[in-house]
Amino acid sequence: MPTFTPRPNQREVLAYTGGRMGVSAVPGSGKTWTLSLLAANLIASGALLDDQEVLVVTLVNSAVDNFYQRVNDFVDKLKLPKFFGYRVRTLHGLANDIVRERPELVGLSENFQIIDEREADSIREGIANAWLQSHYDEFESYLDPELDESRRDWVRREHLPQLVNDLALAFIRYAKDGQLPPERLRQRLDQLPIPLPLAEMGAEMYADYQRALAYRAAVDFDDLIRLALDALHWDPALLERLRYRWPYILEDEAQDSSRLQEEILKALTGPGGNWVRVGDPNQAIYETFTTATPKYLRDFIASPGVQRRSLPNSGRSTQSVIDLANHLVEWTQAEHPTPEVRDALHGPPYIQPTPEGDPQPNPTDDPDGIHLVGIKYSPQDEILAVADSIERWLPEHPDDTVAALAPRNQRGFELVDELRRRRIEVVDSLLRSTSATRSSAGVLGNLLRYLSDPGSASKLATAYKIWERRASLGRDEEADGGLSKAQQEHLAELLRKCRRVEEYLWPRAGRDWLDEIGLAETDPDLHARLVEFSHAARRWQGAATLPVDQALLTLAQDVFTSPAELALSHKLAVLLRRANDAHPTWRLPELTEELAVIARNERRFLGFSQDDSGFDPDLYPGKVVVATIHKAKGLEWDRVYLLSANNYDFPSGADYDSYISERWFLRDQLNLEAEILAQLKALLGENEDGWYQEGKASREARLDYARERLRLLYVGITRARKELVITYNSGRRGEARQALAFAELQGYLEKRRPQP
Repeated sequence: MPTFTPRPNQREVLAYTGGRMGVSAVPGSGKTWTLSLLAANLIASGALLDDQEVLVVTLVNSAVDNFYQRVNDFVDKLKLPKFFGYRVRTLHGLANDIVRERPELVGLSENFQIIDEREADSIREGIANAWLQSHYDEFESYLDPELDESRRDWVRREHLPQLVNDLALAFIRYAKDGQLPPERLRQRLDQLPIPLPLAEMGAEMYADYQRALAYRAAVDFDDLIRLALDALHWDPALLERLRYRWPYILEDEAQDSSRLQEEILKALTGPGGNWVRVGDPNQAIYETFTTATPKYLRDFIASPGVQRRSLPNSGRSTQSVIDLANHLVEWTQAEHPTPEVRDALHGPPYIQPTPEGDPQPNPTDDPDGIHLVGIKYSPQDEILAVADSIERWLPEHPDDTVAALAPRNQRGFELVDELRRRRIEVVDSLLRSTSATRSSAGVLGNLLRYLSDPGSASKLATAYKIWERRASLGRDEEADGGLSKAQQEHLAELLRKCRRVEEYLWPRAGRDWLDEIGLAETDPDLHARLVEFSHAARRWQGAATLPVDQALLTLAQDVFTSPAELALSHKLAVLLRRANDAHPTWRLPELTEELAVIARNERRFLGFSQDDSGFDPDLYPGKVVVATIHKAKGLEWDRVYLLSANNYDFPSGADYDSYISERWFLRDQLNLEAEILAQLKALLGENEDGWYQEGKASREARLDYARERLRLLYVGITRARKELVITYNSGRRGEARQALAFAELQGYLEKRRPQP
């Protein structure tokens, strides 16, 4: 572990001994190190009894491992017992801990299930489609009256199903955040003097969704948080027990707190409890996707009696990058042409370089390392220009790291395709929305399932498909010896029909299944592939006699190649070894089921999710990491490209910009997600003017979105250590312009550069 020498501002945070403290931390300020050392100091201070813990709550599962490692390293240096006196959880993990204390209190059985996002999406999609099939006429009033009939039919088929699904997601999520169950919502709707059609739609789909969960004896992740707060409210003895267990609560990434997170932590700390909240309101970029808002952290820091601290020093970036980020904040606050969004970014604290003599000095400044390209590219030309720049830069910087960050996944994939066409090494794991852990656990679980029943032809066929798919990664079917999908399916079907698996894997004279099917004569290449797979399957069968963790790692070496997947395999192996130690009578079927639980994402709260492996950019020098700006939060690279800095992806809040949530086929530029939530808020009594006015929520949503995109641009800029390149494109229709913030930053740089 690197030596951590606290800076003066960090020492002020580390001097904390109790009470409420709010800490504003700029990007790259070392807040995770500081919070980890604070946890270790509290443990070492003797303030905890043997059955008490410091509770650290953080945003994503990758941070859970990060905190555990750092706190443990500090605890080890203080010569205290490892893994003692602290607990690190995401909000979902904390909610699970609370609900598992007394599941019957909130109407759950001891073995309740937690469905993952994929299954929740599938359930909701089916409900949304069913609602739409029976309510087309009710939706007609929201369509643009200028659409002709053929266009309307196309919209009904191609666009409305996804829109209704999005409306269901927004409504259900917000209703659960407001702790409003379907039954109570129905009562309120029935009491209304006038109808709220969108709220009626949402209420119907919400009720159907909850019935589907009840049928499965399951809850989703939003339920888990809601029920945890219910448990704390309904059982004073449980609340007191947990307050005693966790006398200190340290909250990381507090700018992303939701209402329920705020209420849970407030309940656990109590009126006079010890609560430290650390975050950066300027990096709150998840409001569009969740019910999070930086308002909770800002209000907490401003509250009477709260100790206020700041971490303004960052050794991450050059002075020029720091100045650019700070100017974006200052301009937004003072001069943004849409006054309502001037509160999007806050300062002070502004980013400051590290003091002289700091062990993490800022990189040597190079103003020429920043390039804000004012050329109006077409979308394709922007991809080509960025790829050209990367292709020129890479050979001269083989030991440096580089990332290309896009506002959306699809834009990133377009760049990935172009870079791979040029045979440039690309790392795109951060782009993928599928959970890496869920996928890895599912792969290994299927292989273990085969080993627990080695005579099963169907399980052998599944194992083959996994092996073949992994062996073919990066190949273009027949090129480089890869098989086409049709050939893979053909071989899998042959294996599925194999009546005696042992005669394939362990052939003898006169009993060789491969000879019987005659593939060597009809297609020697396919025959050779089945021979190759039989060697792998025999090797796996030999591994079945090893301890389960070693067996799992043997399988992983055969089917995984990326560092992230191999790292996850090690974590899964450790988990299974612990499960085996705790249940000595378990055999492969039971252990396989434990992996299946992880594959269903029910163990996300234990530190396994799409972010669990973490991501270390320094592991990929000389390779191009392509990601969304959202996924890049918390990471840094020597050189960063920001794509699509136009007024569609980064709108200003003005009427002349376009907004992604205002579908072109709806009338009056309505944002129906905003409108359905406004109707729900009217039911909850949360609308400031007391009732619902159509269109008002759509206009307010523009401003909220513009605020978040300014913060997203700030996050993108502050990912760069030394060099930064920003480009924009004209959009699909050729109408997009430079984002106002981008144009302002470009003018700022031109004024600062010396004139010839």
